[in-house]
Amino acid sequence: MWIYLGLLSALFLSFNALSRKRSVKGNAVFPVLLVSNATSLLVLLPVFLGSVFYADEMKNVGFYISSISLEDHFFIAIKSVLMTCSWTLAFYALKHLPITIVTPIRASGPFFTFLGAIFIYNESPVLLQWIGFFLIIISMLFYSRIGKKEGIVFKSNKWILAIVGATVFGSGSGLYDKFLFQYKNYDVLAVQWWFFFYITFFMLLLVLFVYKPNKEKMGKFHLHWTIMASGVLIFLADYFYFKGLQDPEALIMIMSAVKRSQILFTVVIGGFVFKEQNKRMKLIPLLGVLIGVFFILYSS
Repeated sequence: MWIYLGLLSALFLSFNALSRKRSVKGNAVFPVLLVSNATSLLVLLPVFLGSVFYADEMKNVGFYISSISLEDHFFIAIKSVLMTCSWTLAFYALKHLPITIVTPIRASGPFFTFLGAIFIYNESPVLLQWIGFFLIIISMLFYSRIGKKEGIVFKSNKWILAIVGATVFGSGSGLYDKFLFQYKNYDVLAVQWWFFFYITFFMLLLVLFVYKPNKEKMGKFHLHWTIMASGVLIFLADYFYFKGLQDPEALIMIMSAVKRSQILFTVVIGGFVFKEQNKRMKLIPLLGVLIGVFFILYSS
């Protein structure tokens, strides 16, 4: 069941990636992130208020945000810091790079999660899982060669470094998710509410103290419906992903790879929506990524 929840998360992530690409077009990154995460928080606000004033009723329908300790706030705030770094770098990369380059690099995240799962959680991969992960990495190398045809030199392009950094922070957050849901046994909605609360607060600070004093340099902000859509979609994607991780049998290395199977939809549809170059060539390494994901799913 947890694998299917991971696939459902991947579906919402696909639409989220497309919404994010449109939301940063000609837009300042920090205000976009603030509005997007504030939207996620607003989606959960009725659940939070209901949990405070109508606790029994909310428990009966399965939408209850439990109270947490000061220590729990600290652990959830750490995840918010990791994702603030990841999303900030990813949004800047999306603003300056084709989505058909950004999304596959993000898809290499399961490899870093894979290594962490082995050394931190002692998860034991089988041969097919090894093959799958190395297929993903080799495919990323092919993407780098295609990127050069679009004037994107992977070694010297700072936005490539930004998306790589976003991927590393995101993988760290993914490994941390297993700690939150399988070791600390936190409730999904409690983590989501406080996670979006803290990340919205962090983004507000960045807007007030980084963006506003440098508004002319960093660009203007224009509200677009895709910004709010992104906030709703990331909430749904995370909800199903976290629900899957609550299963004691769920392997973070497998969930991470399944989650990144979103790239088929994002690269194919996104390439046409945003009219990007070399779409057919990008399908070749994309196939390598999908075969790698298939091996991982088949091995489980």
